[in-house]
Amino acid sequence: MPAPSTRTALADSSRAPRLGGRLWLDFVNSDDEHRGRRVEHLTDFATWTHWLADAGVLDAERAAQLERRALEQPMGAQAALVDARRVRNALRTLAERGATQERARDGALAEINRVLGRSAGTRSVEAGPAGFARSFRAGGDVFGGLLLAIVESAAEALVAGEIARVKRCQGQGCARVYLDLTRNRSRRWCAMADCGNRAKAARHRSRRQSPPGTREPTPLRPRSRARSRRRGS
Repeated sequence: MPAPSTRTALADSSRAPRLGGRLWLDFVNSDDEHRGRRVEHLTDFATWTHWLADAGVLDAERAAQLERRALEQPMGAQAALVDARRVRNALRTLAERGATQERARDGALAEINRVLGRSAGTRSVEAGPAGFARSFRAGGDVFGGLLLAIVESAAEALVAGEIARVKRCQGQGCARVYLDLTRNRSRRWCAMADCGNRAKAARHRSRRQSPPGTREPTPLRPRSRARSRRRGS
């Protein structure tokens, strides 16, 4: 989980960050800590289903059906939300420490296999306004299967060896995680327009505030060979 911060807020799932590059990383970021302020985007079962719909896991009709069933079975809906947060905690540990710690990988793998093992139902491919999408209809427990697409995304990352490219943003007070797909693995920020620009601004302020004698000299550009030859002729 993100480190404790001074403020915790609740927010609508539609404002949850979508910058992880993989579904399971976006899910981890639904427990968002940014600029030192922690925001829980899965505040109740309704925001949980809204998040799934925004992520393309559920269509609007299915999300509405689940919300109606949650009113009829509040205990089951609450249990599903608690289970989602439990899996999210394990996946955050995988994202932050899975590349170096076997224990983190084992813990996440246990949760992934637990969800996969209980997800009995019918899988299909359905056409929609945005194209084709996979669909899963749970058998038995009406709330079963909500985590299936997320844990499958994490499982695919393990199988494909992507964990080594998963990073945590280096921005101050930011706990967002993402998949670094740059060729030399040089990405440092959750978003350049956000934490990246804030870091650049902080460096600029630091240079302006430092005493003149302590500033790093601007490196001289090497003269081109062509110019050197012209001067020597």
